[in-house]
Amino acid sequence: MERRASPAAPGKAAAAAFTIASQLCGAAFLYLILRVDGGWQVVGLLALLGLGFYLLERLPWIADYALASFARVPLVAMITAAVVVLAFPFFVGSNTYILHLLIVAELYAVLALALNFQLGSANIPNFATGASYGIGAYVSALLAINFGVSFWLTLPVAALAATLFGFIIGIPSMRTRDTYLALVTIAFGVVVQQLLNNFSWTGGPNGLVGIPAPSLFGHSFADPLVILGWKLPSQANFYYLSAALVVVAIVTAHRLHGSRIGLAWNALRADEIAAKAQGINVAWFKVLAFAVDAFLAAFAGTIYAFYVSYISPDNFTFLVSVTIMTMVIVGGMDNIFGVIVGAFLLTILPEKLRAFADYRLLFFGVVIIGFLMIRPQGLFPQRMRRYGGDL
Repeated sequence: MERRASPAAPGKAAAAAFTIASQLCGAAFLYLILRVDGGWQVVGLLALLGLGFYLLERLPWIADYALASFARVPLVAMITAAVVVLAFPFFVGSNTYILHLLIVAELYAVLALALNFQLGSANIPNFATGASYGIGAYVSALLAINFGVSFWLTLPVAALAATLFGFIIGIPSMRTRDTYLALVTIAFGVVVQQLLNNFSWTGGPNGLVGIPAPSLFGHSFADPLVILGWKLPSQANFYYLSAALVVVAIVTAHRLHGSRIGLAWNALRADEIAAKAQGINVAWFKVLAFAVDAFLAAFAGTIYAFYVSYISPDNFTFLVSVTIMTMVIVGGMDNIFGVIVGAFLLTILPEKLRAFADYRLLFFGVVIIGFLMIRPQGLFPQRMRRYGGDL
């Protein structure tokens, strides 16, 4: 097989310039697609994005050069990303709709990263991420409404409760594989949604109303955020909170991917029987994947509950789990950056295609199919592991 020559390593100055320019271009594209209202304008931007991914597919050296540049100046990449994230609400201004879309996209990015531990790293299909998301939301909301527990205390409690349910579903699921395992997770998600819908103490189909806004150092998240004399809408509080959770999820994903746990999950994905023959405790690592998924999903559910101040069983249906799985597949399984891009893309697109009215879902499906035709392994496919302390 012919081996493709790797591109020459970029110099530090060139790598820094490329890293900053590519991140600013990505931020500009996100800003444009959030700002435009017309359906055909969105289609034009998507066509431009599709052309970019087509070039990546036809000219793989571009992706190699980008990776080499980011690896060359990681501090520059992190600082630029931090500046972009912190500054974005100032460019959005008082447009609360755009801030709302960004908050939802950030929470879905966390959910997609959570599922990626199972689907991407270990090839374990899980259609119960939406249920863990709902458990976190309901546990935190019930504690706040009925017992007056602070938001910051409900976060770990809700995460632990969802993790417990992750173990509950993970342990019996170890006796099943592939499609049967998927059916078990589907059943668990449906059962949780029906229980939330029928228990009186969860509010039944009417849900829970009046979830109090969190506060930090005396500042309520229901109030506008004032930074250096610049007044941002109250949604900016949750934007920065959700962004912090995304950072936690990215760090967790990166650390786990480069650890023995990540290696064990990848071994399960490659060949479960071979992994067992090498002494890997297959059952334990599968259950651990369920638990980690539930833990992060509960954090996202808690923030969502306190952000919207009202939740109902309809917010955590089976369709939510399917959407999260689609984000992982489209973005690129076992690729942290790809999963985040997939989450943002599939969160924003349905809203921006509303201009097509009854044909919105048709256009959405066509776009997804088109991207998968251009990049069959996802927008940013999984890459070969690199050893030697540079994971």
